[in-house]
Amino acid sequence: MDNTKKTILLIDDDTSLLVTLSDFLRFEGYDVTTADSGEQGLKRLKTLEPDLIILDMSMPGMGGIGFLKEISVVGKPKHPVLVLTARANMAEFFADIDVDGFVAKPCAPDDLLMEVGRILFLRSGHDDQAIDPGTPSKVLLGEDDAMVAARIEKHLEDAGWLVSSVEHGPEMIEQAILQRPDAILIKQILSKMNGDAVADMLQAMPNARSIPVVLYDDSGHLEGSALPRGVTQVVLSSDPAALLTSLQGLSDSGV
Repeated sequence: MDNTKKTILLIDDDTSLLVTLSDFLRFEGYDVTTADSGEQGLKRLKTLEPDLIILDMSMPGMGGIGFLKEISVVGKPKHPVLVLTARANMAEFFADIDVDGFVAKPCAPDDLLMEVGRILFLRSGHDDQAIDPGTPSKVLLGEDDAMVAARIEKHLEDAGWLVSSVEHGPEMIEQAILQRPDAILIKQILSKMNGDAVADMLQAMPNARSIPVVLYDDSGHLEGSALPRGVTQVVLSSDPAALLTSLQGLSDSGV
């Protein structure tokens, strides 16, 4: 991708962050225009056609939400948008905003750069290309028993998967949006929010509903039950080998 041809509109009311991020992105080869409010961002768009807008949600005036409403048609922004927002506020926006990505503030510059590159790559028309079979797949694991999580992680990593783990249902929802994993593997009886409830919430979110979800349970509660909403597969075991087989089945079937 030729970064020199990509224009970014960066909107944030934090002057120091605006300077730091814009300098960083320019150093990486992007053309960057800045705005310190949603209102100023709209003025910039009168003469600018950005390849990506990086938008802070918590600003005075119309704020990020007001800005998104102004640039959206039928709930979809007219430009690619990467949202910056504090972790404590992220869940507030998940269900209603159909944007291209989220980054939690404060963010590491490298994490931001990776997400910018991902969005621009997908928006450039390469999203339908086949995935390189040599690229490890990412799985997000929801398991609140540390010993069980460690066993599952090791088994999946030995098979070539990239694994990140969370312990609670609400954290699973946040990380599914942030990480965009290739698959989600989640325990049914999970701390703070059960796995089927997490899957149901993810199904309602534009940025997460396409991620396949494997729900596992060795308590017998799901045996004979209908497939919960948002769940791709149910595995009636927490055995790492059985879970790996299920994930490999998703990959083989192109889910």
